[in-house]
Amino acid sequence: MTISDPTACPDPALTVERVLRALADPSRKAMVERLTDGPLSVSNLAAPLGITLTAVAQHLQILEECGLVHTEKTGRVRSCRLEPGGFSILERWIGDRRSPLEKRLDRLGDFLAEDETA
Repeated sequence: MTISDPTACPDPALTVERVLRALADPSRKAMVERLTDGPLSVSNLAAPLGITLTAVAQHLQILEECGLVHTEKTGRVRSCRLEPGGFSILERWIGDRRSPLEKRLDRLGDFLAEDETA
């Protein structure tokens, strides 16, 4: 079972919680934001953060466990890129909550439109 596969996790709420907790850390959030422009080496990712490479590696491990980031070593360089799995879990979780709310708002809109025509 891999965390990056949203269908593989037996408890999706736990996965959503882990992803949200991972993104709540300012350093990890900054890493994810920097990786939206494309893959980076760990040293390039760490440069503007003002933290050690060891701390960056620890943050990356958490992001990898949540399915948000994938790291790969080629020769002496470890590179990182965003992974869609963790984001898919969040999208589904948000969608599951948005759909009922949108339906209620649609019904309210219909009700108000009926009231105006009467």
